[in-house]
Amino acid sequence: MNPLDYAWNEHERIAFMENHVVLPTSYKIKIRDNYSKRCDLEAALEKLPQKYLALWAIQNAKNFIQYVDIDDDEQKNFIVTKTLGIFEKRINNEINAYELRNAGFLANTLAQKSVNELSKFASRVFAQAIATGHMRGHAIVSSDYSIKVMNLLSPNDDILITKEREKQIELTAEIISQEQFVK
Repeated sequence: MNPLDYAWNEHERIAFMENHVVLPTSYKIKIRDNYSKRCDLEAALEKLPQKYLALWAIQNAKNFIQYVDIDDDEQKNFIVTKTLGIFEKRINNEINAYELRNAGFLANTLAQKSVNELSKFASRVFAQAIATGHMRGHAIVSSDYSIKVMNLLSPNDDILITKEREKQIELTAEIISQEQFVK
C-alpha cells in the first residue's frame, strides 16, 4: 500500500514505511473483551487505507449514537451533524488535520455533557471515530469504547462482546470487498 494512503499522519506513515507498526496494540481503557477477536479486527483494519479506515470507524460509531444522552437532543443532533460534516470534508481532502481536530474536541463535548456512563462511553466511540480522520490509531480505540458500551449494557456477557467484535470484523470485510485498494 502507498504510505500516503496508509496514513495521513507523518508519525504513523514513517512507522509503516520503516515496518515498525506493532500489532496488537495495547488497550487504552479497561474492558472485558474477546482478545482473539480484537486481534483479528486489528489485522483486518491494517489492510485499510486511512480514508477507508476512518469511514469504517464512523460507520461503526453510528451504531452507538443512540446511546448518547446529554439531556438536550437538539444540541446532541447539532454536534453530531456538525462534526460529521467536518469529518466528511477531511475524508474528501477539503480541510486539514487541524480543522478536524477541532471537530474532535467538539465531539468530545458529548462525553463531557453525558448524563450517565453509558452515554459517556458511547460518546467516546463517536469522538474517537471522528479522530480517525487525523490518526489511524483512534480506530481501534473507538472500537474498544464500543466494547465498553457492550460491557455496560450487559455485564459479563461474553457472547455479546464476541458478537460485537464479529460485527466489526464483518464491516471491515464489507469495506475491503467493495474497494479496489486491496491486492
